[in-house]
Amino acid sequence: MGIDIDNKEISILQLSDSFFPTGLYATSSGLEALSQTKKLKSKDISQFISMQLQQVMGPSDCTAMGCAYESCKKNDIVSLLDADESLYHMKLVEETRIASTRSGNQLLKCVSTFAKNKKMLKQYQIAIRKGKATGVYAVSFGVVTSALNIPKRKAGVMLLYGLTVSIVGAAMRLGILQHFEGQKIIHQLGPVVSHAVSENIDRRISSMWQFAPNLDILQMKHEVQSSKMFIT
Repeated sequence: MGIDIDNKEISILQLSDSFFPTGLYATSSGLEALSQTKKLKSKDISQFISMQLQQVMGPSDCTAMGCAYESCKKNDIVSLLDADESLYHMKLVEETRIASTRSGNQLLKCVSTFAKNKKMLKQYQIAIRKGKATGVYAVSFGVVTSALNIPKRKAGVMLLYGLTVSIVGAAMRLGILQHFEGQKIIHQLGPVVSHAVSENIDRRISSMWQFAPNLDILQMKHEVQSSKMFIT
């Protein structure tokens, strides 16, 4: 006897899985550079991710994702490209911009092989090929979750959950955390993720912001390191 499961639930699990080929496993979001300046503990990792969620990813990436999602539902390519450009130029460090666009384009390429509702996805990819867009990750995420009919708020949670898991994974590979500690941090940050989505998912692109100068400096230092494990 078959189990009645909405295909959107499968899509949610698929895109949230670290097995999905976007390359996020190769990013540390500045954690690698920080780990070389001080000895980090579990609480430091939790605070680092919380800062990312509240000061960077929430008000910038989550906002851009929400705007991209709405643009796709309205078939509005102009506002979609505006979200792409705005978020791309808000990423101050070249290393971070490159990593974001690579992951975003890989995401689009993969989902385009199986999504059925992909009119806007195709238009976005054409704009990227013509140099009118970059494919920055959060905007690409809004495009593909819209194409897969995943509810916008759930898409926001997936986006910020993915960031959380990628940093926890980086901390484990850097030898800072053990598996159980990592899972505890992910669980404890659930309310922070939820609040960041609620605060930012419906913002206009003109109200997008971020403020984490210490993180920008860390990422700049990482950019010029001669030897590194992660691309950010």
